[in-house]
Amino acid sequence: MATIFIPLIIGIVFIIVSTSKWHLHPFLALLISAYFIAFMTGIDSSEIAGIIGQGFGKTLSGIGIVIIAGTLIGVILQKSGATITISNAILRVVSDKRPISAMSIIGYIVSIPVFCDAAFVILSSINKSLAAKSKTSLIPISIGLSTGLYAPHVLIPPTPGPIAAAANLEMNNLFMVIITGIIIAIPVVVVGHLYAKYLSKKYKFAPQQDNDFEIQMAELNEIPSPKLWMALAPILVPILLMALGTTTGLMKESGNTMLETIFTFVGSPTNALLIGLGFAMLLLPSWDKTTLTDWMEDGLSNAAKIIIITGMGGALGAIIQQLPLGDYLGNNLSQSSLGLLIPFIIAAILKTAQGSSTVAIITTSAILFPVLPELGLDSNMGKTWVIMAIGSGAMTVSHANDSYFWVVSKFSNMDILTAYKTHTTATAIQGFTGIIFVYLGYFLTQFWT
Repeated sequence: MATIFIPLIIGIVFIIVSTSKWHLHPFLALLISAYFIAFMTGIDSSEIAGIIGQGFGKTLSGIGIVIIAGTLIGVILQKSGATITISNAILRVVSDKRPISAMSIIGYIVSIPVFCDAAFVILSSINKSLAAKSKTSLIPISIGLSTGLYAPHVLIPPTPGPIAAAANLEMNNLFMVIITGIIIAIPVVVVGHLYAKYLSKKYKFAPQQDNDFEIQMAELNEIPSPKLWMALAPILVPILLMALGTTTGLMKESGNTMLETIFTFVGSPTNALLIGLGFAMLLLPSWDKTTLTDWMEDGLSNAAKIIIITGMGGALGAIIQQLPLGDYLGNNLSQSSLGLLIPFIIAAILKTAQGSSTVAIITTSAILFPVLPELGLDSNMGKTWVIMAIGSGAMTVSHANDSYFWVVSKFSNMDILTAYKTHTTATAIQGFTGIIFVYLGYFLTQFWT
């Protein structure tokens, strides 16, 4: 088994070193690492290109249009002055001195029905506007948002990971998982918020480093600001549609009604964001070459860079998923007496190795289901705590092979090394905080029962 772990570790280290120290483009670093791991672990050479291509395409098929639509929405919100309207409204409630708190709270609420990647893309323009308005560096505000989005994504249904885990563990009481996830996610978001506030002392606002926000603000002040409901519609409508779609999916019975079919259609992330883009088009000050071509080209150019890197991260994950990591970890750790640390450790290793939190959650829950009786965790409450432990592990950690890492870093104007120091570190802190509170909750329920 060492012949699998050693190339995997070398590949991950190469990505970190080559992008942060040698300034190799992330696409090339991920591509080289994918081929290296594939060759060194004995994957059939005739299948490597196909696996990489399928992983690249599968990732983009799920999130490609989402990134494009979300980026275009962000460009329109920024150039039309809508972000100024929204940021002013938020700051009137939270105050200019608490932009990090504002984004942490927004992230916690938004990520319950929406994938964290898509949500961060949608909200990134508000991030930048708040940074300019409050004279706070974009970095800590972005970490406040990214950590606020991350915890519900892995802990609270109806996001796919926790739902899949409940299905794999044959957990019938989904409401119990939702309530427990909402509770456990709160301290996890709070610790992410506190870390972001700590970062605000290290990273100071600098207009020349933060996309010349003051210049942008001066230009935007010349444009009449849209009404708040119009500014919010491109963000809230997709979120509400996705929430409606996931709720409909949970409540769907044997026969599909026309209403259920419509809700399912408009509630898919791609369709919801395209509808949001339609609402964003209403914000255009004029329908001419500047807005319909130049603004769109700016958005598409930004999206293309993110899509390429995100797709390559999916390709690397596809190569790693060919390795028998799950069987090895399940067979060895199930014989120990680590209790809830077992799902946490397995999920953390899989997450760190292959990048996808959802894949880590699904794989770990599938591995653990047969051994739940031996662990004494086969009751409904025990399965709930297993799902929470898996979710905490699936946060630990987000780095170069995770699409969310690249979405956060690119939409926050971070270089790779800064992203490791801030976002990756924050996800590690959140993951360990999560398992601590999972154990605390587990022992409290054991005491009362």
